[in-house]
Amino acid sequence: MRTILITGPGGSGRSTIAAATAARAAADGTRTLLLSADRTDTPGAALGTATGPAPAEAAPLLTVCRPDAVDRFRQDLTAFQTRAANVLDLLGAVRLDAEEVTPLPGAEELSFLRALRDAVLCERYDLLVVDLPPLPQALALLALPEELRRYLRRLLPPERQAARALRPVLGRLAGVPMPADWLYETAARWDLELAAVEAVLTDRGTAVRLVAEPGPAGADAVRTATLGLALRGLPTEALIANRVLPDADGGTWLAGLLAQQRKTLAEWQQEYDVHPVPHLGRDPHGTDDLAALAVPAVNPAPAPVEWPVTDRIAEDGVLVWHVPLPGAIRDELDLIRRGDELLIAVGPFRRIVPLPSALRRCTVAGAALREGELRVRFAPDPGLWPTGGR
Repeated sequence: MRTILITGPGGSGRSTIAAATAARAAADGTRTLLLSADRTDTPGAALGTATGPAPAEAAPLLTVCRPDAVDRFRQDLTAFQTRAANVLDLLGAVRLDAEEVTPLPGAEELSFLRALRDAVLCERYDLLVVDLPPLPQALALLALPEELRRYLRRLLPPERQAARALRPVLGRLAGVPMPADWLYETAARWDLELAAVEAVLTDRGTAVRLVAEPGPAGADAVRTATLGLALRGLPTEALIANRVLPDADGGTWLAGLLAQQRKTLAEWQQEYDVHPVPHLGRDPHGTDDLAALAVPAVNPAPAPVEWPVTDRIAEDGVLVWHVPLPGAIRDELDLIRRGDELLIAVGPFRRIVPLPSALRRCTVAGAALREGELRVRFAPDPGLWPTGGR
């Protein structure tokens, strides 16, 4: 299955473009599912049909779904209270009724990620078009599975489960209940679910389409988004320049705005695969209007973002790790080595990545930012590097 993630600044028309992309694919004969995080049903308005949490057919070969975060959170909390009944009773906790539950911060994002996982596991579709939240919420959402898995492994290491047999004894000695099996089982289940979502995001068939209106604000948003996506290893398949104005007479009030759009488009075309989408003069409504937007067809997935390690042992005894960071600024870049991990902070983004196996036996010898690429130099540690070869 191909997965296309669509996002852009708020108000850029990303949900409408997502609907147009899904409608174009379905019209081309592809079984398509449009999964939307939009709260106001903009995709439904563009398609001319209301959408909801249950998958519904909006057109031949096109299904639309908007997950209900409130209902999913209620189900999860009810299940948690059932599993933790003994501990909650010991603490004298008062159970929450489903009717009084409102989603906590982050619940909506988790609900959407689970819906994304379920959609990929479903074999009814050939293409999944995902209408993500606006930037920067979308970038935070894409980082969530990896970050949560890291927290889980630190707080409840899987290897600690080997001591299950000792917990009843320790509980009697200490006089307090010890963590029950359900806690580790829940952590393991969460880890599997998050791993499934992470696998979708890192799959070779997954790519991102950015949507922005050409202009100074759109240019800044695209530059920031490209950097955040590159740090996550997500390829940008296309840049949709939305609401492009038609040519106008030099004396009209549109001339200045048109010149601004043309300048930004020329700059974008030097760096991205740009697809201008015309301004219809109205909000698109119905499949005919979406077809008039002429969004690009769904092509084979672009090459994934690679972070290669260059072998230069024979030259000056170092290995170089190449990390693409287009648009990064040297003064906003920071690196910290922690054991077998490297923390990369660039602009508003940060990521902790495990080092490739060969680099774990090395020490950091320096770093440089050149031509939109971070190059980290590693020198082999004599105490860890095998003699006479690698």
